[in-house]
Amino acid sequence: MRLSVTQLDLRGRRVFLRADFNVPLTGDEIADDARIRAGIPTLEHCLSNGASVVLASHLGRPAGRDPRYSLKPVAFRLEELLERPVPLVPDCVGPLSEKLAAALEPGQCLLLENLRFHAEEAANDPDFARALARLADCYVNDAFSVSHRAHAPMVGITRFLRPAAAGLLMQRELLALARVLDHPRRPLVLILGGARVSDKLGLIRNLVPQVDRLLIGGAMAFTFLKALGCETGFSAVEPDLVPIAKKILEAAQARGMQVVLPEDVVAAMYPGDRDRILTVPAERIPLALAGLDIGPATLIRFRHALRDAGTVVWNGPMGMVEQPAFASGTAELAEVVANCGGLTVAGGGDTVAAIRRAGVADRFGYLSPSGAAFLEALEGRELSGVAALSAMTGQALAAAP
Repeated sequence: MRLSVTQLDLRGRRVFLRADFNVPLTGDEIADDARIRAGIPTLEHCLSNGASVVLASHLGRPAGRDPRYSLKPVAFRLEELLERPVPLVPDCVGPLSEKLAAALEPGQCLLLENLRFHAEEAANDPDFARALARLADCYVNDAFSVSHRAHAPMVGITRFLRPAAAGLLMQRELLALARVLDHPRRPLVLILGGARVSDKLGLIRNLVPQVDRLLIGGAMAFTFLKALGCETGFSAVEPDLVPIAKKILEAAQARGMQVVLPEDVVAAMYPGDRDRILTVPAERIPLALAGLDIGPATLIRFRHALRDAGTVVWNGPMGMVEQPAFASGTAELAEVVANCGGLTVAGGGDTVAAIRRAGVADRFGYLSPSGAAFLEALEGRELSGVAALSAMTGQALAAAP
């Protein structure tokens, strides 16, 4: 077990809190502050327990220092949510950063400028990690979404700054994953969608031997349909992966696992086509048409497969959700999953966004915005940022039981 922020005696301590404030921007305005809001509980826990906090995050993928990727909008939003000042430090390392961090009083916090203004961040440079470590007394990682990256603020810093604990958001992610991977309530149903089989191969190999039913939608379904000899028309198929898809289906059949593929699809000549949108059988898609969403018969088939699910894990939309004409299958499936009586877990930015748009987010057991990290954890990989945290043993800063 990893050490939790709730086990630290934070009184008078200065915490380096690695958060994920990588929010979408429209100019200087934050388009969606969900990630900022998600990080507030850990920050407030530290501040209310007598700590001062040095906040750190990346934003986008700047090539060096670029004012378009400044965390200034994030600092403003944090001030609104916390109702207290959150100064933005011009840099994340250096004498000024150290001076301002050292001047913090209990209950105060500051935000370092974008970590990725320094190439050393992604390179896990030890000198850069050491410079970050000088800013605080202990370390808390609440950025599960980037914990699959062996970067300096995720991994390198923990060599110089201990103890290293998990934040509240990270704890929720790890708990949800444990409930899925270790002792899931059965039947365990895995729903996969999205564009490519290649993106999900690791997940399929790790989870399929454990699941009771596999529901496949989205564009990736057409590679499996092709493996069954179906006519997929102009739909997206990964030809090189058709043999692998066939082996997956054969292995599932050999162990008696139910695989549910689309029975019908909503098809068009191209995504922007509004003149010829048809619902056609998934096994006989006309040559000029591409499947872009699941159809009503498929939704009924999926609903039946989910009727008694003890645990549902969902990753990937059922159609081209960025186009309203092909988003209804995903939205309707979100309603079906939300009505399941078992544990429901969904991960991935597109999937979570679609669930929120459907208005059923509060009826899911857990929604993980951590796309790649969530997938890698489900694949059974050890995440670098999680492995770097302190084990749950006696620590100099641990609170007394």
